[in-house]
Amino acid sequence: MKKDLVIIGGGPAGLAAAVAAYDSGIRDILILERDTSLGGILQQCIHNGFGLHRFGEELTGPEYAARYEQQVQERGIESLCGTMVLSVSPDKTVTAMNKQMGIFTLEATAVVLAMGCRERPRGALNIPGTRPAGIFTAGTAQRFVNMEGYMPGKEVVILGSGDIGLIMARRMTLEGAKVKAVCELMPYSGGLNRNIVQCLRDFDIPLYLSHTVSRIHGKERVTGVSIAKVDERLQVIPETETYIPCDTLLLSCGLLPENELTKSAGIPLDGITGGATVNQNRETALEGVFACGNVLHVHDLVDFVSEEAALAGNAAAAYIKGNAPAKEIALAVKPAGKVRYTVPQRIDSAKEEVTLFFRVGSVADNALLTVKCGDKVLLTKKKRRMTPGEMESVRLSPALLSEANGDLTVCVE
Repeated sequence: MKKDLVIIGGGPAGLAAAVAAYDSGIRDILILERDTSLGGILQQCIHNGFGLHRFGEELTGPEYAARYEQQVQERGIESLCGTMVLSVSPDKTVTAMNKQMGIFTLEATAVVLAMGCRERPRGALNIPGTRPAGIFTAGTAQRFVNMEGYMPGKEVVILGSGDIGLIMARRMTLEGAKVKAVCELMPYSGGLNRNIVQCLRDFDIPLYLSHTVSRIHGKERVTGVSIAKVDERLQVIPETETYIPCDTLLLSCGLLPENELTKSAGIPLDGITGGATVNQNRETALEGVFACGNVLHVHDLVDFVSEEAALAGNAAAAYIKGNAPAKEIALAVKPAGKVRYTVPQRIDSAKEEVTLFFRVGSVADNALLTVKCGDKVLLTKKKRRMTPGEMESVRLSPALLSEANGDLTVCVE
Protein backbone atom coordinates (compact mmCIF):
# COMPACT_ATOMS: atom_id res chain seq x y z
CA MET A 1 0.00 0.00 0.00
CA LYS A 2 1.37 3.42 -0.94
CA LYS A 3 0.71 6.65 0.95
CA ASP A 4 1.93 10.19 0.38
CA LEU A 5 2.24 10.91 4.09
CA VAL A 6 2.29 8.51 7.04
CA ILE A 7 2.14 10.09 10.50
CA ILE A 8 3.16 7.84 13.38
CA GLY A 9 1.34 8.93 16.53
CA GLY A 10 -2.16 10.34 16.94
CA GLY A 11 -1.45 12.64 19.87
CA PRO A 12 -1.31 16.44 19.70
CA ALA A 13 1.82 16.44 17.51
CA GLY A 14 0.50 13.92 14.99
CA LEU A 15 -2.91 15.59 14.72
CA ALA A 16 -1.45 19.07 14.21
CA ALA A 17 1.00 17.77 11.59
CA ALA A 18 -1.83 16.06 9.70
CA VAL A 19 -3.99 19.19 9.68
CA ALA A 20 -1.09 21.36 8.50
CA ALA A 21 -0.13 18.93 5.72
CA TYR A 22 -3.74 18.73 4.53
CA ASP A 23 -4.07 22.51 4.49
CA SER A 24 -0.87 22.61 2.43
CA GLY A 25 -2.50 20.49 -0.27
CA ILE A 26 -1.74 16.87 0.68
CA ARG A 27 -4.79 14.58 0.67
CA ASP A 28 -3.33 11.07 0.91
CA ILE A 29 -2.56 11.10 4.66
CA LEU A 30 -2.73 8.26 7.18
CA ILE A 31 -2.33 8.62 10.96
CA LEU A 32 -1.26 5.49 12.86
CA GLU A 33 -2.07 5.41 16.60
CA ARG A 34 -1.41 2.50 18.98
CA ASP A 35 -4.07 3.56 21.52
CA THR A 36 -7.77 2.88 20.95
CA SER A 37 -8.52 6.55 20.23
CA LEU A 38 -6.79 9.70 19.03
CA GLY A 39 -5.63 12.41 21.44
CA GLY A 40 -2.60 10.84 23.07
CA ILE A 41 -1.65 11.74 26.63
CA LEU A 42 -4.06 14.69 26.61
CA GLN A 43 -6.96 12.31 27.25
CA GLN A 44 -5.83 11.84 30.85
CA CYS A 45 -4.81 15.49 31.47
CA ILE A 46 -8.15 16.75 32.76
CA HIS A 47 -6.65 19.90 34.34
CA ASN A 48 -6.85 23.20 32.47
CA GLY A 49 -4.03 25.42 31.20
CA PHE A 50 -3.94 24.16 27.61
CA GLY A 51 -4.66 26.21 24.49
CA LEU A 52 -3.88 29.75 25.62
CA HIS A 53 -1.30 30.23 22.86
CA ARG A 54 -2.96 28.13 20.16
CA PHE A 55 -6.66 28.91 20.66
CA GLY A 56 -6.59 32.01 22.87
CA GLU A 57 -8.57 30.33 25.64
CA GLU A 58 -7.95 27.99 28.54
CA LEU A 59 -8.88 24.37 27.83
CA THR A 60 -8.51 21.01 29.53
CA GLY A 61 -6.40 18.33 27.84
CA PRO A 62 -9.37 16.41 26.40
CA GLU A 63 -10.91 19.67 25.14
CA TYR A 64 -7.66 20.62 23.42
CA ALA A 65 -7.37 17.18 21.81
CA ALA A 66 -11.02 17.34 20.72
CA ARG A 67 -10.37 20.59 18.83
CA TYR A 68 -7.74 18.88 16.70
CA GLU A 69 -9.70 15.65 16.37
CA GLN A 70 -12.59 17.70 14.99
CA GLN A 71 -10.27 19.39 12.48
CA VAL A 72 -8.96 15.98 11.38
CA GLN A 73 -12.51 14.64 10.95
CA GLU A 74 -13.70 17.73 9.07
CA ARG A 75 -10.88 17.25 6.57
CA GLY A 76 -11.58 13.54 6.19
CA ILE A 77 -8.04 12.57 7.18
CA GLU A 78 -7.74 8.81 7.56
CA SER A 79 -6.53 7.26 10.81
CA LEU A 80 -5.99 3.74 12.16
CA CYS A 81 -6.21 3.36 15.95
CA GLY A 82 -5.17 0.25 17.85
CA THR A 83 -2.28 0.01 15.42
CA MET A 84 1.29 -0.64 16.52
CA VAL A 85 4.11 0.46 14.23
CA LEU A 86 6.89 -2.12 14.32
CA SER A 87 9.57 -0.43 12.22
CA VAL A 88 10.44 2.34 9.81
CA SER A 89 13.04 1.43 7.20
CA PRO A 90 15.53 3.87 5.61
CA ASP A 91 13.50 3.75 2.37
CA LYS A 92 10.44 5.01 4.33
CA THR A 93 8.61 1.68 4.40
CA VAL A 94 6.47 1.56 7.53
CA THR A 95 5.64 -1.88 8.98
CA ALA A 96 2.66 -1.98 11.35
CA MET A 97 0.07 -4.37 12.76
CA ASN A 98 -3.44 -4.37 14.19
CA LYS A 99 -6.23 -6.88 14.86
CA GLN A 100 -8.10 -6.26 11.65
CA MET A 101 -5.25 -6.21 9.13
CA GLY A 102 -2.55 -8.26 10.83
CA ILE A 103 0.95 -7.20 9.81
CA PHE A 104 1.03 -4.80 6.86
CA THR A 105 3.45 -2.40 5.18
CA LEU A 106 3.07 1.12 3.85
CA GLU A 107 5.35 2.71 1.27
CA ALA A 108 5.42 6.38 2.24
CA THR A 109 6.68 9.34 0.26
CA ALA A 110 7.19 11.18 3.57
CA VAL A 111 6.92 10.20 7.23
CA VAL A 112 6.28 12.34 10.31
CA LEU A 113 7.49 10.84 13.59
CA ALA A 114 5.20 11.96 16.43
CA MET A 115 5.41 9.13 18.96
CA GLY A 116 5.69 11.32 22.05
CA CYS A 117 7.63 10.25 25.14
CA ARG A 118 7.53 7.90 28.12
CA GLU A 119 8.36 8.26 31.80
CA ARG A 120 11.61 7.15 33.40
CA PRO A 121 10.73 4.03 35.44
CA ARG A 122 11.91 2.94 38.89
CA GLY A 123 14.41 0.53 37.37
CA ALA A 124 16.35 3.45 35.90
CA LEU A 125 16.61 5.24 39.27
CA ASN A 126 18.44 2.64 41.40
CA ILE A 127 16.55 3.37 44.61
CA PRO A 128 17.49 0.85 47.35
CA GLY A 129 14.75 -1.23 48.91
CA THR A 130 12.34 -4.06 48.20
CA ARG A 131 9.73 -4.21 45.46
CA PRO A 132 6.40 -3.61 47.21
CA ALA A 133 3.11 -2.52 45.68
CA GLY A 134 2.40 1.20 45.75
CA ILE A 135 5.13 2.52 43.46
CA PHE A 136 3.87 4.24 40.30
CA THR A 137 5.12 6.71 37.75
CA ALA A 138 3.15 9.95 38.04
CA GLY A 139 1.62 9.48 34.59
CA THR A 140 0.38 5.99 35.45
CA ALA A 141 -1.21 7.33 38.63
CA GLN A 142 -2.78 10.13 36.58
CA ARG A 143 -4.38 7.61 34.24
CA PHE A 144 -5.66 5.51 37.16
CA VAL A 145 -7.28 8.52 38.85
CA ASN A 146 -8.56 10.46 35.85
CA MET A 147 -9.57 7.68 33.44
CA GLU A 148 -9.89 4.39 35.34
CA GLY A 149 -11.38 5.72 38.57
CA TYR A 150 -8.83 4.13 40.93
CA MET A 151 -6.95 5.79 43.78
CA PRO A 152 -3.31 4.62 43.94
CA GLY A 153 -3.05 5.39 47.67
CA LYS A 154 -3.89 7.65 50.59
CA GLU A 155 -0.53 8.85 51.94
CA VAL A 156 1.80 9.91 49.17
CA VAL A 157 5.41 10.96 48.64
CA ILE A 158 6.41 12.22 45.19
CA LEU A 159 9.97 12.01 43.88
CA GLY A 160 10.71 14.58 41.20
CA SER A 161 9.20 18.01 40.64
CA GLY A 162 8.50 17.79 36.92
CA ASP A 163 5.18 19.19 35.76
CA ILE A 164 3.38 15.82 35.90
CA GLY A 165 4.57 15.27 39.48
CA LEU A 166 3.45 18.75 40.54
CA ILE A 167 0.06 18.35 38.89
CA MET A 168 -0.43 14.94 40.54
CA ALA A 169 0.42 16.42 43.94
CA ARG A 170 -2.59 18.69 43.50
CA ARG A 171 -4.76 15.99 41.95
CA MET A 172 -4.13 13.46 44.74
CA THR A 173 -4.85 16.14 47.33
CA LEU A 174 -8.14 17.06 45.67
CA GLU A 175 -9.11 13.37 45.65
CA GLY A 176 -8.58 13.14 49.42
CA ALA A 177 -5.03 11.82 49.70
CA LYS A 178 -2.37 13.39 51.91
CA VAL A 179 0.73 14.38 49.93
CA LYS A 180 3.45 14.47 52.57
CA ALA A 181 6.37 15.66 50.47
CA VAL A 182 7.66 16.39 47.00
CA CYS A 183 11.40 15.68 46.77
CA GLU A 184 13.64 17.07 44.04
CA LEU A 185 17.20 15.87 43.47
CA MET A 186 18.33 19.15 41.94
CA PRO A 187 18.54 22.52 43.77
CA TYR A 188 15.73 23.82 41.55
CA SER A 189 12.36 22.50 40.38
CA GLY A 190 12.05 20.86 36.98
CA GLY A 191 8.50 22.18 36.45
CA LEU A 192 6.93 25.45 35.37
CA ASN A 193 6.79 28.14 38.04
CA ARG A 194 3.02 28.43 37.67
CA ASN A 195 2.66 24.74 38.59
CA ILE A 196 4.86 25.17 41.67
CA VAL A 197 2.53 27.94 42.84
CA GLN A 198 -0.80 26.41 41.86
CA CYS A 199 -0.06 22.79 42.76
CA LEU A 200 2.20 23.00 45.83
CA ARG A 201 2.07 26.40 47.54
CA ASP A 202 -1.70 26.77 47.21
CA PHE A 203 -2.11 23.42 49.00
CA ASP A 204 0.74 23.79 51.53
CA ILE A 205 2.58 20.78 50.11
CA PRO A 206 6.27 20.89 51.10
CA LEU A 207 8.92 20.87 48.34
CA TYR A 208 12.34 19.57 49.41
CA LEU A 209 15.03 20.68 46.96
CA SER A 210 18.38 18.86 46.86
CA HIS A 211 16.63 15.80 48.35
CA THR A 212 16.00 12.30 47.10
CA VAL A 213 14.37 9.06 48.23
CA SER A 214 17.24 7.07 49.72
CA ARG A 215 15.30 3.90 50.56
CA ILE A 216 11.87 2.34 50.04
CA HIS A 217 10.39 0.44 53.01
CA GLY A 218 7.77 -2.29 52.96
CA LYS A 219 7.40 -5.87 51.76
CA GLU A 220 3.89 -6.41 50.37
CA ARG A 221 2.99 -2.70 50.22
CA VAL A 222 5.01 0.48 50.69
CA THR A 223 5.04 1.40 54.38
CA GLY A 224 7.29 4.43 54.10
CA VAL A 225 10.33 5.99 52.46
CA SER A 226 13.53 7.49 53.73
CA ILE A 227 14.49 10.85 52.21
CA ALA A 228 17.85 12.56 52.52
CA LYS A 229 19.71 15.63 51.37
CA VAL A 230 22.24 15.29 48.55
CA ASP A 231 25.56 17.08 48.18
CA GLU A 232 26.84 19.05 45.19
CA ARG A 233 27.77 15.74 43.51
CA LEU A 234 24.15 14.55 44.03
CA GLN A 235 25.29 11.89 46.52
CA VAL A 236 23.15 11.11 49.57
CA ILE A 237 24.31 12.64 52.87
CA PRO A 238 23.54 9.73 55.26
CA GLU A 239 23.23 11.78 58.47
CA THR A 240 20.37 13.82 56.94
CA GLU A 241 18.13 10.80 56.35
CA THR A 242 14.51 11.14 57.52
CA TYR A 243 11.76 8.50 57.52
CA ILE A 244 8.31 9.40 56.16
CA PRO A 245 5.47 6.87 56.61
CA CYS A 246 3.38 6.51 53.44
CA ASP A 247 1.63 3.88 51.33
CA THR A 248 2.43 5.28 47.88
CA LEU A 249 5.47 6.61 46.05
CA LEU A 250 4.98 8.47 42.76
CA LEU A 251 7.94 8.93 40.44
CA SER A 252 8.17 12.06 38.29
CA CYS A 253 11.80 11.76 37.28
CA GLY A 254 11.88 12.87 33.69
CA LEU A 255 10.52 11.97 30.28
CA LEU A 256 12.31 10.03 27.56
CA PRO A 257 11.47 10.54 23.86
CA GLU A 258 10.04 7.33 22.38
CA ASN A 259 12.64 6.84 19.66
CA GLU A 260 12.96 3.11 19.01
CA LEU A 261 11.38 3.59 15.58
CA THR A 262 13.74 6.45 14.82
CA LYS A 263 16.68 4.17 15.59
CA SER A 264 15.25 1.43 13.37
CA ALA A 265 15.38 3.86 10.45
CA GLY A 266 19.07 4.57 11.12
CA ILE A 267 18.39 8.21 12.02
CA PRO A 268 21.05 9.74 14.32
CA LEU A 269 19.88 10.96 17.73
CA ASP A 270 20.96 13.91 19.84
CA GLY A 271 22.79 12.65 22.94
CA ILE A 272 21.14 15.24 25.20
CA THR A 273 17.53 15.45 23.98
CA GLY A 274 17.26 11.76 23.13
CA GLY A 275 15.42 12.81 19.96
CA ALA A 276 16.53 12.99 16.34
CA THR A 277 18.83 15.73 15.10
CA VAL A 278 16.82 17.97 12.77
CA ASN A 279 17.04 21.06 10.60
CA GLN A 280 14.91 24.19 10.89
CA ASN A 281 11.95 22.41 9.20
CA ARG A 282 12.23 19.44 11.60
CA GLU A 283 13.58 17.17 8.86
CA THR A 284 15.83 14.43 10.22
CA ALA A 285 19.07 13.26 8.64
CA LEU A 286 16.93 10.87 6.54
CA GLU A 287 15.43 12.91 3.71
CA GLY A 288 11.64 12.98 3.79
CA VAL A 289 11.37 11.89 7.43
CA PHE A 290 10.36 14.59 9.91
CA ALA A 291 10.08 14.60 13.71
CA CYS A 292 8.06 16.86 16.00
CA GLY A 293 6.65 17.13 19.51
CA ASN A 294 7.93 15.27 22.53
CA VAL A 295 9.57 12.55 20.45
CA LEU A 296 12.00 15.26 19.35
CA HIS A 297 12.50 17.03 22.68
CA VAL A 298 10.31 17.41 25.75
CA HIS A 299 8.15 20.55 25.55
CA ASP A 300 6.69 22.72 28.31
CA LEU A 301 3.30 23.33 26.70
CA VAL A 302 1.20 21.38 24.23
CA ASP A 303 0.60 24.63 22.34
CA PHE A 304 4.29 24.63 21.38
CA VAL A 305 4.04 20.96 20.38
CA SER A 306 1.24 21.86 17.96
CA GLU A 307 3.21 24.81 16.61
CA GLU A 308 6.25 22.65 15.93
CA ALA A 309 4.10 19.88 14.44
CA ALA A 310 2.49 22.34 12.04
CA LEU A 311 5.97 23.33 10.89
CA ALA A 312 6.85 19.67 10.30
CA GLY A 313 3.54 19.01 8.52
CA ASN A 314 4.01 21.94 6.17
CA ALA A 315 7.60 20.87 5.45
CA ALA A 316 6.48 17.29 4.73
CA ALA A 317 3.85 18.62 2.32
CA ALA A 318 6.47 20.72 0.50
CA TYR A 319 8.72 17.66 0.25
CA ILE A 320 5.93 15.50 -1.20
CA LYS A 321 5.08 18.18 -3.78
CA GLY A 322 8.75 18.64 -4.69
CA ASN A 323 8.80 22.19 -3.35
CA ALA A 324 11.18 21.67 -0.45
CA PRO A 325 13.52 24.65 -0.01
CA ALA A 326 17.02 24.26 -1.41
CA LYS A 327 19.69 23.41 1.13
CA GLU A 328 22.11 26.17 0.25
CA ILE A 329 23.95 26.41 3.58
CA ALA A 330 25.10 23.95 6.25
CA LEU A 331 25.28 25.51 9.69
CA ALA A 332 25.57 23.29 12.76
CA VAL A 333 24.06 24.81 15.91
CA LYS A 334 25.98 24.01 19.09
CA PRO A 335 25.26 24.70 22.78
CA ALA A 336 27.80 26.45 25.00
CA GLY A 337 28.02 27.79 28.55
CA LYS A 338 24.86 26.92 30.48
CA VAL A 339 22.93 25.87 27.36
CA ARG A 340 22.27 22.08 27.41
CA TYR A 341 20.91 21.65 23.91
CA THR A 342 19.35 23.44 20.97
CA VAL A 343 16.61 22.49 18.49
CA PRO A 344 17.15 22.56 15.57
CA GLN A 345 20.69 21.23 15.60
CA ARG A 346 21.40 22.42 12.06
CA ILE A 347 20.24 25.09 9.63
CA ASP A 348 20.39 24.50 5.89
CA SER A 349 18.49 27.50 4.50
CA ALA A 350 18.82 31.22 5.22
CA LYS A 351 15.77 32.36 3.27
CA GLU A 352 13.36 32.41 6.22
CA GLU A 353 13.52 33.36 9.88
CA VAL A 354 14.60 30.48 12.12
CA THR A 355 13.59 30.16 15.77
CA LEU A 356 16.12 28.31 17.91
CA PHE A 357 14.76 26.59 21.02
CA PHE A 358 17.06 25.74 23.90
CA ARG A 359 17.21 24.84 27.59
CA VAL A 360 19.75 25.80 30.21
CA GLY A 361 21.27 23.15 32.43
CA SER A 362 21.07 25.21 35.63
CA VAL A 363 19.41 28.40 36.85
CA ALA A 364 20.86 31.52 35.23
CA ASP A 365 20.09 34.92 36.79
CA ASN A 366 20.86 38.20 35.00
CA ALA A 367 22.24 36.15 32.13
CA LEU A 368 23.60 37.16 28.77
CA LEU A 369 22.50 35.14 25.74
CA THR A 370 24.81 35.30 22.74
CA VAL A 371 24.71 33.72 19.31
CA LYS A 372 28.14 33.53 17.72
CA CYS A 373 29.75 32.35 14.53
CA GLY A 374 33.30 31.61 15.53
CA ASP A 375 34.47 34.73 17.37
CA LYS A 376 31.91 36.93 15.64
CA VAL A 377 28.92 37.86 17.84
CA LEU A 378 25.74 37.88 15.74
CA LEU A 379 23.22 38.56 18.48
CA THR A 380 23.14 39.35 22.20
CA LYS A 381 20.18 39.42 24.53
CA LYS A 382 19.87 39.98 28.28
CA LYS A 383 17.62 37.65 30.24
CA ARG A 384 16.62 38.29 33.85
CA ARG A 385 16.19 34.62 34.72
CA MET A 386 16.36 31.27 32.95
CA THR A 387 15.52 27.92 34.52
CA PRO A 388 15.88 24.32 33.26
CA GLY A 389 12.13 23.81 33.61
CA GLU A 390 11.23 26.39 30.96
CA MET A 391 12.07 26.36 27.27
CA GLU A 392 13.79 29.45 25.88
CA SER A 393 13.95 30.65 22.29
CA VAL A 394 15.75 33.14 20.08
CA ARG A 395 14.88 34.22 16.55
CA LEU A 396 17.47 34.46 13.81
CA SER A 397 16.57 36.62 10.80
CA PRO A 398 17.65 35.79 7.23
CA ALA A 399 19.93 38.85 7.34
CA LEU A 400 21.65 37.55 10.47
CA LEU A 401 21.99 34.04 9.04
CA SER A 402 23.55 35.43 5.88
CA GLU A 403 26.39 36.81 8.02
CA ALA A 404 27.26 33.32 9.29
CA ASN A 405 30.03 31.54 7.43
CA GLY A 406 30.44 28.64 9.84
CA ASP A 407 28.86 26.82 12.78
CA LEU A 408 26.68 28.77 15.21
CA THR A 409 27.12 28.67 18.98
CA VAL A 410 24.30 29.50 21.39
CA CYS A 411 25.74 30.49 24.76
CA VAL A 412 24.33 31.62 28.10
CA GLU A 413 26.72 33.04 30.68
